[in-house]
Amino acid sequence: MMNFIYSFFNQPSIIIGLITMIGLIALRKPISDILSGTFKTILGFIILSSGGGIISDTLVEYFIPAFENAFHMQGVMPTNEAVIGAAQSMFGTEMALIMGLGFLINILLARLSKLKYIFLTGHMVLFMSGLIAVVLATLGFEGAELVIIGSLLNGIIMIISPAITQPYMRKVTGSNDIAMGHYNGFNYMFCAWISKLVGNKEKSTEDVKVSDKWNFFRESTLTLSIVMTIIFVITYIFADPAVTTELSGGDNVIMFAVIQGLTFGAGFIIVLYGVRMMLGEIVPAFKGISEKIVPDAIPAFDVPVIYPYAPNAVLIGFIASTIGSLVMMFLCPALGLPVILLGDGVFFVGAGVGVLANKTGGLRGTIISSFVNGVLLTLLPALMLPMMSSLGFSGSTFGDCDFAIIGIVLGFLGNTFGRMGIYGLLAILLVIIFIPSFIPKKEKSSN
Repeated sequence: MMNFIYSFFNQPSIIIGLITMIGLIALRKPISDILSGTFKTILGFIILSSGGGIISDTLVEYFIPAFENAFHMQGVMPTNEAVIGAAQSMFGTEMALIMGLGFLINILLARLSKLKYIFLTGHMVLFMSGLIAVVLATLGFEGAELVIIGSLLNGIIMIISPAITQPYMRKVTGSNDIAMGHYNGFNYMFCAWISKLVGNKEKSTEDVKVSDKWNFFRESTLTLSIVMTIIFVITYIFADPAVTTELSGGDNVIMFAVIQGLTFGAGFIIVLYGVRMMLGEIVPAFKGISEKIVPDAIPAFDVPVIYPYAPNAVLIGFIASTIGSLVMMFLCPALGLPVILLGDGVFFVGAGVGVLANKTGGLRGTIISSFVNGVLLTLLPALMLPMMSSLGFSGSTFGDCDFAIIGIVLGFLGNTFGRMGIYGLLAILLVIIFIPSFIPKKEKSSN
């Protein structure tokens, strides 16, 4: 039974498809529309995930090893999947229960409070469930107490993370229809705010002029593919021939690097297609959920949903974040911190920060705040690594900033104040969620 629960909640495409189906049923759509909308949503999400997998595999398997060798960097690569694989072997049952019950608590809190966010990025919820289970168990929680406290924390985080990003999401999308369901909420919020302080939103990344002779660069997916191809080729030229030959499987190294750069671009195109297909079905279906189950419910999706809104910002955010990560990576030894290598999050998070930052601070704000994002993507996992080692996860750490912040906070409160520290945190977070419910709406002036 636990294996079924775990497997079910580990299939986000099925969950999102079921949610679409519920919404369409609530809207009393014909059976043909219900089936069509449900399967299109599932297929769209699978397409999105497949594109993301291509991007991730290209970076993790073929780029980062060559980069480490070319520039003589050794350290820890922040990888959520590696940590969760070990956590599952120790706390698989607890993780499954925390994940499933956390989702139900998310729905309940959305129903009862004014924060109407339904977190739909299943793999992120899985990773958070693993982090919470491991930290709480290390702090002495066990059995039903661990599951109940862990589920409450999980459900609360699923509400708060989209909430802190939503003011900037509304600026990008022009509506309140979708939210950010990606556990880098702190980065998205902070970097968009930094961009507003230092930038000029009137000069957008999307206004960058391209000469007619370079007209093909106006196609953002083509530009991204070309830039990534150049980065791959340069990295493979500087890397040890023995390493690049092994990575290429004996193929011509330069040609292999070119293909991998273009494969990265193809993965990005697949992501965009999946996003459009999925949102075309689930956003209308959520109207039914809003009316029948959670009034005004707002679905929180993975970060690629905002890429189409500012394609130039995606590329600029990625490049500036990469530079920030590299700078921090070289500074880590001088600061007495473990070296955190580039992870695939530099692209996914950097691109998302770029889109959000562009809306608040234009081109200049995007460059500066994305650089800050890259620094945070390296600094926060480095600060978390000692705690992960103390939990038995030597040489591994989470790659997304919300995990690092939550893990560090839980560890500090638990070690300093014991169980009461965790209970106190729960109480504070619940108060934060329900505070808006007690703030009266401002009446519109009749003048």
